[in-house]
Amino acid sequence: MASFDTSGLDDLINEMQRLGQEEGPVVDEMLDAGAAIIRDHWKETATKHGYIDTGAMVDSVDFPVKGNVRALYRDIYPQGKDAKGVRNAQKAFILHYGKHNMPGSYWVDEAETKAGPEVTEACQAIWDRFLKSGGG
Repeated sequence: MASFDTSGLDDLINEMQRLGQEEGPVVDEMLDAGAAIIRDHWKETATKHGYIDTGAMVDSVDFPVKGNVRALYRDIYPQGKDAKGVRNAQKAFILHYGKHNMPGSYWVDEAETKAGPEVTEACQAIWDRFLKSGGG
């Protein structure tokens, strides 16, 4: 699927690197806030496109962080399987890219493009709060 465009975050990322804040609680908070926004746009866009048969795929979109390992990214995709045993991620993939008898809608690209400005705004707000608290 698509990956999130960080071009709107370049200045923020550069400032974070300059201050040595490339990992830790503020980064985790920013990643989780951004991932939640993107997740919500995935769900909204899938619903808009009518990709709700049982609702299993849309309901399962999330960004689980497994174990105690915190990575500097979040994978956002439909989790698990529906009641028929079909992987929700596979359904999302086919709806996004299409197949021989069905054109793709590229709905994930649409969702992530729409989420971009909100993610940038949320991350900037978290960073500004961090700096005002004396964290920088």
